[in-house]
Amino acid sequence: MVNRSLHFGKELYEQLKKDPIMDWAAQLAFFFMLSIFPLLIFILALLPYLPIDSAQLYSFVTDYAPPDLADIFKTTILEVVGEPQGGLLSFGILATIWSASNAMNALIRALNSAHNIDETRSFFKVRAMSILMTLAMVTVFFVTLLLPVFGHVILETMNELLHIPDTVFSFWNRLRWVIGVIVMITVLMLIYKIAPNKHIPFKIVIIGAVTATISWQLISLGFSAYVSNFGNYSATYGSLGGVIILMFWFYLSGMILVVGGEINATVYNIKHSKRPV
Repeated sequence: MVNRSLHFGKELYEQLKKDPIMDWAAQLAFFFMLSIFPLLIFILALLPYLPIDSAQLYSFVTDYAPPDLADIFKTTILEVVGEPQGGLLSFGILATIWSASNAMNALIRALNSAHNIDETRSFFKVRAMSILMTLAMVTVFFVTLLLPVFGHVILETMNELLHIPDTVFSFWNRLRWVIGVIVMITVLMLIYKIAPNKHIPFKIVIIGAVTATISWQLISLGFSAYVSNFGNYSATYGSLGGVIILMFWFYLSGMILVVGGEINATVYNIKHSKRPV
């Protein structure tokens, strides 16, 4: 067992050393940055259709986002959340899908490189896969955001209709966090499965998916705590502080996604007795 772990660690080190992980992460961060504001427009245009008022939004942003980043989001809430805007909703979802699919295209290229393979699929097939992966990631975003943060609001709405027992509230408060993690692992398994131009078994992609999910949760919590308590970006960068924080978080997230793919590539190479080149 120890020898296998050492062998895996050595192979993973060689895999990470040969690939430009930081360059790929920076590319993903750029495309994520381009897609976040269309996604924000879509979310804000959707909110008037949900039983959530602006006070709840302010409370959420203040409690869960770093101060500089919260200021960027809070300034746009009252402008959009007041009344339904169907045209803005349609524009938001279309712009989000197109912008974010460019990020998924970049991830496909990175995972192909991690597996040492060329892209032979058609442009239309790759773009369709990118859009599918984008929709899956948007689903992760909504589930991981809505269930932990607005899960109590959702349950109260259901309780008004179904009169749910008090014991269900307690169970739901624990389960909603677990559901978010499970959904994220499932979506990352799908991405790591279909993105590379190679057949990779689910028993391999689950390793990278679980590692990436846990790492993303830990780094997001740690980075948020650091920025909230120690990192004074406003004093140094002024109004650009929130943008820098968001870009850096995207960079870390992109790096985690790529490293998850590198782990899968390493496991695949070991199982097929092929040392990464």
